[in-house]
Amino acid sequence: MLVVFIHGPVASGKHTIGTLLAQRTGLPLVHNHVAVDHALARFPFGSPGFVQLRAKLWRAAFEEAAAAKRSFIFTFNPEATVNPQLIEELHAIVERDGGRVHYVELTCSRETILARLGNDSRSAFSKLTDPRLYEYIERQGGFEFPPLPEPLLRIDTGQMPAEQAAMKIADALGKAGMS
Repeated sequence: MLVVFIHGPVASGKHTIGTLLAQRTGLPLVHNHVAVDHALARFPFGSPGFVQLRAKLWRAAFEEAAAAKRSFIFTFNPEATVNPQLIEELHAIVERDGGRVHYVELTCSRETILARLGNDSRSAFSKLTDPRLYEYIERQGGFEFPPLPEPLLRIDTGQMPAEQAAMKIADALGKAGMS
């Protein structure tokens, strides 16, 4: 079992690249916003109920996939409402039955993030779209998160088109013997 754990800041292209990678590899995409949007429909963002429900949904997705030995791609935006121990727990769920997690870190400049926030594709989910709100959250430390494990790849999505990034990830997975 393999989890390709794509992480990066808001508007770095996680969903777009994850979708393209899913098409290339045949692995299903588990977009974190499915759980986020489900929790948001019931609780305000960051509230205890929201945090607990989102964690339960992510945990259940990882546990069921691990039990069935089903590989998948997961997207994640490191931010302050996520307990870092949850990420460690998700990783442990995969590894306890012999699975592997390959982290892929997406990066881009702050200017690229601000320019992408208004993209129409962001409104398909309850994603952050307001540059002023982004800047407020940033000033409040809302995007602070401890470093994740060393990634298989780091890709600057401001410098590389999404299709090329997905191809590069698929190639790296193949070289790691995990395609």
